Amino acid sequence: MRKVKVGITGIFLLISGLLMAQNVNRTPQGVKVNVAEGNFNVEVIFYSPSIVRIVKYPSVKDQMPDKESLSVTLVPEQTKIDFKEQGDDVRLKTSDMIVTLNKTDGTARFTDTKNNELLAEKGSPSFYPNKGKADKGTYKVRQAFMLEKEEAIYGLGILQNGKMSQRNQRKYLMPGNVEDGITFFQSVKGYGLFWDNYSPTNFADDENETSFESEVGDCTDYYFMYGGDADGVVAQMRTLTGQVPMFPLWTYGYWQSKERYKSQNEVLGVLNKYRELQIPLDGIVQDWQYWGSNYLWNAMEFLDGNYYNPQQMLDEIHAKNAHMIITIWSSFGPQTKPYKELNEKGLLFNFRTWPLAGTDTWPPREDYLSGVRVYDAYSPVARDIYWKHLTRLYDLGMDGWWMDSTEPDHLDAKPEDFDTPTYLGSFRKVRSAYPLMAVGGVYDHQRATTSDKRVFILTRSGFAGQQRYGCNVWSGDIVSTWESLRKQIPAGLNFTLTGNPNFNSDIGGFFLGHYNKGWNDGSATKNPSYQELYVRWVQFGAFNPMMRSHGTEAPREIYQFGKKGEPIYDAIEKAIRLRYSLLPYIYSTSWQVTNKQSSFMRALMMDFADDKKVWDMNDEYMFGKSILVAPIVEAQYTPEVAATASEETGWDRDDNKNKSKGSMTVDFTTKKTAKVYLPAGTVWYDFWTNEKYDGGQEISRETTIDMIPLYVRAGSIVPIGPDVQYATEKAWDNLELKVYAGANGSFTLYEDEFDNYNYESGAYTEIPMTWNNASRTLTIGARKGKYNGMLEKRQFTVKTVDGNSKTVTYTGKKVTVKL
Repeated sequence: MRKVKVGITGIFLLISGLLMAQNVNRTPQGVKVNVAEGNFNVEVIFYSPSIVRIVKYPSVKDQMPDKESLSVTLVPEQTKIDFKEQGDDVRLKTSDMIVTLNKTDGTARFTDTKNNELLAEKGSPSFYPNKGKADKGTYKVRQAFMLEKEEAIYGLGILQNGKMSQRNQRKYLMPGNVEDGITFFQSVKGYGLFWDNYSPTNFADDENETSFESEVGDCTDYYFMYGGDADGVVAQMRTLTGQVPMFPLWTYGYWQSKERYKSQNEVLGVLNKYRELQIPLDGIVQDWQYWGSNYLWNAMEFLDGNYYNPQQMLDEIHAKNAHMIITIWSSFGPQTKPYKELNEKGLLFNFRTWPLAGTDTWPPREDYLSGVRVYDAYSPVARDIYWKHLTRLYDLGMDGWWMDSTEPDHLDAKPEDFDTPTYLGSFRKVRSAYPLMAVGGVYDHQRATTSDKRVFILTRSGFAGQQRYGCNVWSGDIVSTWESLRKQIPAGLNFTLTGNPNFNSDIGGFFLGHYNKGWNDGSATKNPSYQELYVRWVQFGAFNPMMRSHGTEAPREIYQFGKKGEPIYDAIEKAIRLRYSLLPYIYSTSWQVTNKQSSFMRALMMDFADDKKVWDMNDEYMFGKSILVAPIVEAQYTPEVAATASEETGWDRDDNKNKSKGSMTVDFTTKKTAKVYLPAGTVWYDFWTNEKYDGGQEISRETTIDMIPLYVRAGSIVPIGPDVQYATEKAWDNLELKVYAGANGSFTLYEDEFDNYNYESGAYTEIPMTWNNASRTLTIGARKGKYNGMLEKRQFTVKTVDGNSKTVTYTGKKVTVKL
């Protein structure tokens, strides 16, 4: 036998190697590493080839904390992983990406399969023990990352900072009235990061690092996903946290609302007036206090005598082919049935919430407190009770729910309020998930009740994963200013980039008292300054997933702004009719959102990432994949009017602060100009004139009060629907197909039964259309699928931007149109 001589250095290296090997354990979906230097464990868990979870926890806990994610629905799938140890690193490679974990300091680095760096952690995680009794045994947790200097990132929820890219920002993330912080961002490099924590979280980005720090956690826990581009990241986020169900067709029509309709007669009067004026309308919203006093807050019953026959009201609304949704809250007054049942089971919180007083006087009277309390939406029992009482409204035939205050409202917040126990731990621990649980409770219960009626929820707050619950999130009680209008564009786009595609804002802004002549006199609609702002907001709203006018201190119905033949009235009507003409395009896009994980409102970087000029562009976007929207967000005819400081945050009662008296005379028929940037990489056509432009340039567009600049990319096929009074009035049996030549393109026309879940079992049709630019041929492919009541025969009138037109009969078989 040959003897091997081993020196001291060799023995040391051998022992070190054995020790190093011992702190690395393969797992079925990844690896677990004990980082002795940092006294913590790291677990890498692949959920798919493109989604990986990174969990870190102190070594005193030998096993990973038993945490049930509230946002994540994906179960880890079997993933092929190429495992390799190289010196201090553990390298895990899938078909889509590589994760490299340093065994010495526990830092993770993410690259694509060609070793192009995507993201890297900076330093070890931080675990600071929480000393308070409510969160004893948990930690304040933090992890930092390193981004490239010029890298743009997006997401973080609905923010009112007016920014598209969220670099160099510090944000305190949790749900609120006008901002909804979501612990997710995605990069222009094609990756996303979801920090899976529900306590209030600080996000910070500067030239040194990017970090998340949460107030309560058993561990640091995040998901890294690689999608290749923005659409891919959105798709991965929805794969992780849930897909988007279809809304009914009628939800994409026009919605009229205000704070608030006060009687059955008023509600029906508004609907009747729209039908008399022949202005399209599909929905009307009933805001608060239909239940009566604040002591009966959110009773989920019509207890105000001005609603003398709610069933008759709903029946008449439906007979006139309209729909109603009604406000419901996350809190209850002490005299209500839900309050009493929830209180008996200890399912109500004790912190102060809206409304504070039992009377409607201002300021609220502390000697007549309302006693209203928020319910524990984290509790399955509480959610059952909530739905049990909501069925009183559901059984009337209510079409959907306006879930207000789902953040929930928390007045005069004190640190000890967050110690409040919930079904899932302290309120602090699960604070950000409240809207997710509240909205999810209603969605799940209604889905369990029937599949014949799609769930539709309008809500004020959202969190990661909420897209799976049939809800559209609006941006809260924003103030009526041009600056506020400008902020809604990046707010909606960044929310979309978290995987939540359904967004809208109060058209016209919520608080507009500074445009009235006196307190709450409703005169703003005759004030030219507000008229201009409102028209531009309506035009923007026409290109949101939901088009809904709402606000306080002045009514918002079209007839409040004048009459037919007047510039402002006509401009509002034109925007509403434009919306209805695009319903086939919008509904087909909604199918792409559900079936192909697409988005309605698309930041320009989603489609033109190679054009760095659009990376931080916050005033233009794509609506669907064909139409570029460039809203007018600067006053052109009147001076900009600012809100008072108190209006920025709530109700303003001072008549003498910054009122715009509306005494000016303005000629709204004059022409103005606006700058529009057309992204590089394609040819563009003016929607209104068909004028052709090359991309990669800023142009000056002549504008009028009734026109929003719109441009269509070459290769697009845009279906135009019939002139209707409501979404389903006429079948789509004679659609115009507008073809924008200059590039090859495609479009899929989608149809189904419009308001049930039969599409989930295949009851729908798709008609594929392709444009061959070289041969100038539109091919309308064979119809795929079927459903009850589908059109067996129809006509398509095909029109190109250069004026050619042909009408063809389509019976479901392939048709070729040469133009």
